[in-house]
Amino acid sequence: MSGSALLIIDMQQGLFADRLPDDYAAVLQRLQGLHEAAHQAKRPVIFVCHEAPDSMLAYQSAGWQLVEGLQCAADDLLVRKTTPDSFLRTDLHQLLQQRQINKLVIAGYASEFCVDTTVRSAAAHGYAIDLVADSHTTHDKPHLAAAQIRAHHNATLAAVRSFGVPIRPVSAAEVVFAG
Repeated sequence: MSGSALLIIDMQQGLFADRLPDDYAAVLQRLQGLHEAAHQAKRPVIFVCHEAPDSMLAYQSAGWQLVEGLQCAADDLLVRKTTPDSFLRTDLHQLLQQRQINKLVIAGYASEFCVDTTVRSAAAHGYAIDLVADSHTTHDKPHLAAAQIRAHHNATLAAVRSFGVPIRPVSAAEVVFAG
């Protein structure tokens, strides 16, 4: 297998309805650039959307939709999930296998939940990972600021070697889509 794909996780209106992370505008701009770069390189773009019935993230509700500024193009893929793991009980692995993907470029929301869990699961599935260090985000928490949470996950995920595949934190400017 060879080739990379862009995975954008949980950039949904309902998750940002109450307040935006401090770096939201910059992250959104970088995600738009990554989306465009993946298309120019003719590499798959996969939007992962979390859903929960009877909530702001109910399937196809206003809150479930992608944030303004991100749009699923006709050739983009959409994966629906119900847990922080984008692989668990979804068809993501099969979609990647069908397209001969062996490397994921991962970005989105939330650094400490769905991004972290998906990176670990992707590594467990054997995918090399470029974690776009400046293109995943979260909200401030009582114990840590969002910037500290992102920095922590960039450092700790890069240190995980037991899966046998690289997990590299890279800036959006450093991303190269291989195919």
